[in-house]
Amino acid sequence: MTAVAVAVASLRRVVRDRTALFFMIALPLVVILIIGATVRGFSTFRVGVVDEGAGRTGTELVAALQAAPDLRVRHYPSVGAASRAVARGEVSTAVVLPRGMDTDLRAGRTVAVPVLAERANSTQQAAAAAVAPVLAAQGARIQAALFATSAGAGSVDQNLERAGRLQATLTQVTVASRTAESRAQTLPEGFSYSAPTMLVLFVFLNALTGGTLIIENRRLGMYERMRAAPLGPATIIAGEALGFVVIALVQSVIIVATGAVVFGVSWGNWPAAVALIVTWAVVGAGAGMVSGTVFRTPEQATAIGPALGMALAMLGGCMWPLSIVNSVMRQVGHAAPQAWAVDAWTALLARGGTLGTILPQLAVLAGFAAVLLTLATLRMNRVIR
Repeated sequence: MTAVAVAVASLRRVVRDRTALFFMIALPLVVILIIGATVRGFSTFRVGVVDEGAGRTGTELVAALQAAPDLRVRHYPSVGAASRAVARGEVSTAVVLPRGMDTDLRAGRTVAVPVLAERANSTQQAAAAAVAPVLAAQGARIQAALFATSAGAGSVDQNLERAGRLQATLTQVTVASRTAESRAQTLPEGFSYSAPTMLVLFVFLNALTGGTLIIENRRLGMYERMRAAPLGPATIIAGEALGFVVIALVQSVIIVATGAVVFGVSWGNWPAAVALIVTWAVVGAGAGMVSGTVFRTPEQATAIGPALGMALAMLGGCMWPLSIVNSVMRQVGHAAPQAWAVDAWTALLARGGTLGTILPQLAVLAGFAAVLLTLATLRMNRVIR
């Protein structure tokens, strides 16, 4: 029970530290939200619409754009306003409906519908590509109506209505895609990418920064008082390690729960996910204890620790997939424990892995944890004695 008492004392100090709570709880969630929204993929686009007096056909085209599930329509009063919105990123693309479009189409004349997008901007080009099928569908309906009218099958308005009804009942051609390489090398897009990578990043980062607890205990002479209690070095070290593990687990649970409930992240096979979370918490505990014995002042820990944590996170694939770098950098990246943790999450979330699937990664992470805890124990013994 004495080791638990040491851990509880450390946890109470963390709970009273508002700055530590911010970095442990609030900041990871904000970063998950930002990165998840950034890498969500080309699934929904904001489209600007400028109606210069297109008439009924233009109104129907706007309604079709609004009905498209992957488009969100915003109206602008002029081409200049829409162009500025595209340049500023307020919308991904813009459609200009020219004056007299309805009259020209009914007369059988060709009408150009400008779509504004930068050639060098992949997002805007993807948005323009999403708009194109809607324009094509409306154009096909008008062509069918004009053809029927020329054959004497009624007025243009009647044939437009008939064409619309027929278009809605026709069997749609579907395109099925199949991934040639089923062993995905990257995490899924959006929050399923940002949540696990930020869990890996912040658990390790906060553990390094949390080394200030050990530094403060050294500075205040807490270990001398514990020895006078008396508590042996092994008990003190076990208590400090337990405190670090609990902090890492609490942070992990918050990220996992928020990711699942708020962002809809599926964490894969639960036994495997729990094993990975616990193992990574132990790795973080070892790193935090080493940090507390290597740095001499809290200022050193809070200045160097985050920089080191961010460097290892970038090296280990928390910021970008290691699959996009060359083979040499991939090998170098796996010198960091973060790479093995991200590999394990990739196996669980992108390939539907189980506990057996990630056993190699868990074994390597356990090795990192053993080395860090051994080093921390050796250095803590020197500090306590």
